[in-house]
Formats: sequence, C-alpha cells, structure tokens
Amino acid sequence: MRLVVFDMDGTLIDSEALIVETVTAAFEGVGEPVPTDAAIRAISGITARQAMGILAPSANQERIEEILASYRTQYTSRAGGDRQPMFAGARDALERLRHQEGTTLAVATGKGYRGAVALLTLNGIIDWFHSVQTPDHNRGKPDPQMIETAMAKAGATVSETVMIGDTSHDMKMGKAAGVGTIGVAWGYHAAVDLWDAGADIVIERFEQLDPAIDKLLG
Repeated sequence: MRLVVFDMDGTLIDSEALIVETVTAAFEGVGEPVPTDAAIRAISGITARQAMGILAPSANQERIEEILASYRTQYTSRAGGDRQPMFAGARDALERLRHQEGTTLAVATGKGYRGAVALLTLNGIIDWFHSVQTPDHNRGKPDPQMIETAMAKAGATVSETVMIGDTSHDMKMGKAAGVGTIGVAWGYHAAVDLWDAGADIVIERFEQLDPAIDKLLG
C-alpha cells in the first residue's frame, strides 16, 4: 500500500498567474491597498479567508469578509480551463502512479471542495483520486487533518504515505502528520523555503517524482 497525496495549485495545476491577477483585482475592487505579487504567492495553499487576513493585516473581520466576497466574484469571472492548465509532465506522472499496483492517489488542497472538484473535473482527472480533501471538511494547512482523513479513507498508515506540494504549508502539514514530504520547485514557494519547512526531498521536474516516492516509501 502506498498513498500519494498531492497538493493541487502550484503542484499539479499552473494557476499562479490567475491567482495573482484575481487577488489584485479583488483588492482593487474594494479599494484596499493591493499586496505585492510576492506576498500573494506566499499565501498559496491556505484557505482564502486566512489568506485575505494575512494580505490585509489591518482589516477587521467585516472588511476581510468584504475582500473575500470580492475575491470569489473575481475568481468566478476569470476561472476556466485555459487559465488553469496542468503543468507539463503532471498528467503523465499521475498516469504512471495510478496504474501502479498498490498505489492510491489523493488530493489535499486549500481550495474549497466544489472548486477543487470542478478544476479536477475540468482537467479530466477527478476519477484518478481516491479522495479530495479540502478545508470545507477539515482544518486548513498546515494542520495535518487533511492528510489524516485521506489516510483513514484509504486505509493507509503514516509509513505508507507521502505528501507532495509546492509550498512550505504543504511540507509543514506533511511533517505534522508524520509522513514523508516531497517539495516541487516549480510552484509558489522557492526550494529553500521547502527545505526549511521540512521537505525530505525537493524535485525540479516531474520525471524525478517516481524515484523520490520510491526512496521514501519503497
């Protein structure tokens, strides 16, 4: 048994340009000072509500809800398949893994459940995952609950599970769950941040994924 848990945005899906554009438009839409692109990239992986609070630190809860509503409106108007493609090599990597006997795939993402399922469906890969874990039914990253729920549903143990993601939040979540962690260097956070957050391995391209999983899980 091997459970391979993937983050989605920045790991499987190339959504950076869309997210930066959407957050920028959301803040402009309500007259809030616009965060830098670097600040926006840094909050990838956590819930949208948490992210808006970090990006608007002086805002009260009512103002955060206003920014959040603006973000959701802007995202809905922009989201689409051509704006959120899979990274080169991602589909082939998932195809290899899902056909390996004893290997089960899952998703742990900061996106809401409906949005995550819609995006995976849009890319034609929703049926490849045993479960899709989101903050709608779990605590958000870096809390380990999403991984723990995925393990419980798949019947996998800590030693049989690996978390793959592009942010420090993913690595911290994996470490908190006690599972192996593989950082990917093509997403939102730099490789040094992934190492600092506890990554066991950091890879530069999808072709390195299988050997990395084998090294951690056998």
